[in-house]
Amino acid sequence: PPIAAAALRLRRWVVARGFEPRRRGAAHGAGASDASPDEGVEADLPIIDERAVEQLTEGLISHYLPDLQRSKAALQELTQNQVVLLETLEQEITKFRECNSILDINALFSEAKHYHSKLVNIRNDMMMLHEKTSKLKKRALKLQQKRQKEELEREQQREKELEREKQLTAKPARRT
Repeated sequence: PPIAAAALRLRRWVVARGFEPRRRGAAHGAGASDASPDEGVEADLPIIDERAVEQLTEGLISHYLPDLQRSKAALQELTQNQVVLLETLEQEITKFRECNSILDINALFSEAKHYHSKLVNIRNDMMMLHEKTSKLKKRALKLQQKRQKEELEREQQREKELEREKQLTAKPARRT
């Protein structure tokens, strides 16, 4: 089919240039063709055999067809390579997007590390405050116990002094 189409184009070109192909069975003289609209011009134009035109067409096509087929194959290969390059480029773009995402993730991790260190410091402060409050509670308890002991001792001392005073006060003697 490509050869027939090329032959048809060549035939049209030959007719358009004024070379009328000779039909089989037609006479070789002037005025032998009835297909031309200009009968006066036909006498000046050389008549070419249709078979010769077909052979020239086939020769021309056979001469250029391998180069055209190689060019077609090269273009197909280039197209395939272009598709591969486009796919590779798309993959690289995806990798760059992932790298940007990784940079964002790295920023989040550094922020998380910063807040983690803050939490560790807060925990250490809370543990130190807990130890101080525990020590203060123990000290307060000891002070309270000491005060209670001192109060008890004072109370006992007062009671002893009152008892002593009672014993020292003069008692009327009993008559018997």
